[in-house]
Amino acid sequence: MRIFLTGASGYLGGVLTEHLIASGHRVRALARSDAARDRVTELGAEAVPGSLADAETLRLAAEGADAVVHAAVDFTDPAMREVEGPALAAMLAGLKPGGPFIYTSTGLVYPDTQGRTVDEETPVAPEHSPQPYKVLGERQVLAAEGPAVTVIRAALIYGRGGSGLLQGMIANARETGVATYIGDGGNEWSSVHVDDLARLYVAALTRAEQRLVVNAASRSRIPMRRIAEAVANVTGTRVRSISVEDARRTFGPAAGALTRSSPLDSSRAERVLGWKPAEPGLLDDLRTGSYTAAGRA
Repeated sequence: MRIFLTGASGYLGGVLTEHLIASGHRVRALARSDAARDRVTELGAEAVPGSLADAETLRLAAEGADAVVHAAVDFTDPAMREVEGPALAAMLAGLKPGGPFIYTSTGLVYPDTQGRTVDEETPVAPEHSPQPYKVLGERQVLAAEGPAVTVIRAALIYGRGGSGLLQGMIANARETGVATYIGDGGNEWSSVHVDDLARLYVAALTRAEQRLVVNAASRSRIPMRRIAEAVANVTGTRVRSISVEDARRTFGPAAGALTRSSPLDSSRAERVLGWKPAEPGLLDDLRTGSYTAAGRA
């Protein structure tokens, strides 16, 4: 297929580009800078100059594609909804009826269930999510007529030494000599290896189900304390608990997200799309895998 991809120069998007091309697809990728253009070209994709603010560029790119994969994300931008809403509208309008459209969402759309596993039938609402714009983006694409929309709610993405959260924890531990967790650190998180996640996108493009929402996570549930212990191990530092108040002073609003626990049930992705995670688990990758060089640097 001819696929138009946003976010190809990013962490997930770069791995997605590799997997899509390896599967025989032709990828055209949005590139908002010279560096992004060079990155996607190196990966084997054709660069489409522009940004998410360029509605006509997005519409025309989607019009010339068989499928669209939206993987561009900036969780730190408070104005992201104002940018993403019109961008989604343009791409949905351009894509031909029945064409696959994959929207990248996050497990953070779910409310904090304090350890109770969530599946795709668990209600989500902007006021109960640290990433409300993703809830609104999901609603927008699922309401669209014409394209075959799949929403992928990804757990904590890891692998290949990436992930903003894990890289931040490693950098902070190296700088301070301490790997921290909040409170007793018992809140469990789900995770998914970036290569396993990319394979799910390939499977979703192949099936092109209508209005399908799937969670993407391995079957393991890992307490934040154990993640901090693995970071301490790889950085040669000690591990320490900090209070919620200290976390708020250090991490700001993100502290609330770090104490959440809403593990994901991804059995629908396994059942409907035949997806099975196969890569090493998060703790193994932290301790002896792709994060070792970064942690010891």
